[in-house]
Amino acid sequence: MSRPLVPPVPARSAVLSLLLGAQPPTLSGREIVGAMGLFGISESATRVALSRMVASGDLTRHDGTYTLSDRLVRRQQDVTAPDRREWTGTWEVAVVTTTGRSAADRVALRSEMARQRVAELREGVWTRPANLRRRWPDSLLEVSTCFEARPLDDPAVLAGRLWDLPAWSARGHAYLDAIGKADDEPTRFVTMVAAVHHLQTDPLLPDELLPDDWPAGELDATYDRYRGWLAAMRDDPPASPST
Repeated sequence: MSRPLVPPVPARSAVLSLLLGAQPPTLSGREIVGAMGLFGISESATRVALSRMVASGDLTRHDGTYTLSDRLVRRQQDVTAPDRREWTGTWEVAVVTTTGRSAADRVALRSEMARQRVAELREGVWTRPANLRRRWPDSLLEVSTCFEARPLDDPAVLAGRLWDLPAWSARGHAYLDAIGKADDEPTRFVTMVAAVHHLQTDPLLPDELLPDDWPAGELDATYDRYRGWLAAMRDDPPASPST
C-alpha cells in the first residue's frame, strides 16, 4: 500500500464524507458551510461543490437543505459492515459461467465484489469465508454459479493469499496513531475520511483467520465516536453566514 496515508480531500469529498456520517444524511446549507469552515474548506469552495453535486445528482436540494441521493445513500450503507454469523469453516464460492461479457461489465462486477468483501482466487472465481449475513448481489447471481465449500488446505494460508493482512493491519494502526496525534480539526477530519475508506476494505474475516492485534474494531469505535461528535456539532453548529 504505497499510496499516501492521508491524501488531500477536495471540497466535494469533504461534503460527501460529512453527509455520509450524518443520520439521516440531510444537512442545511448553513450546517455544511459551518462544518467545512471548521475543517479548513472555504465557503466559496463549499458552495461550488454543493452546486455541482446537485447538478450531477449526488445531492437533492429543498428549501436550503441538502440530502444524499438514493445512490449515495446506498454508499452510506456500505460504510456499515454486514452482520456476522458463526463461521463453521465453509467458504462462499462464486464461479462466473457466462461468457462474452463486456469489459465494462467485468469491471462493474469486480467493483461490486470488492464492496461485498470477496476476493478473486483466479479470474472468474470469487471466494471468502462464509461468515457474513448477506446475500450475493443479483449482478453476480445472473452470471455465476454459487455454492459453499470447505478448503482442504489451511484456511489461514488461503486467506493470506487472498488478502495482504499484515499490510492492512499496519495501515490501520497508522491511521489510529495519526488520528490520536491530530491536533486540529482539519487534520483530524481528513485523517478520519481516509481511515473510513480503509475500513471499507476490511475483509471482515473470522477471528480465527486474522493476525494478532487486528485494528478494525478500534477503527470502527473511533469512527463511531467521530460520528457522535458530528451529530453533536449538528445540534450546535459553528456560526456561519445564513443561506
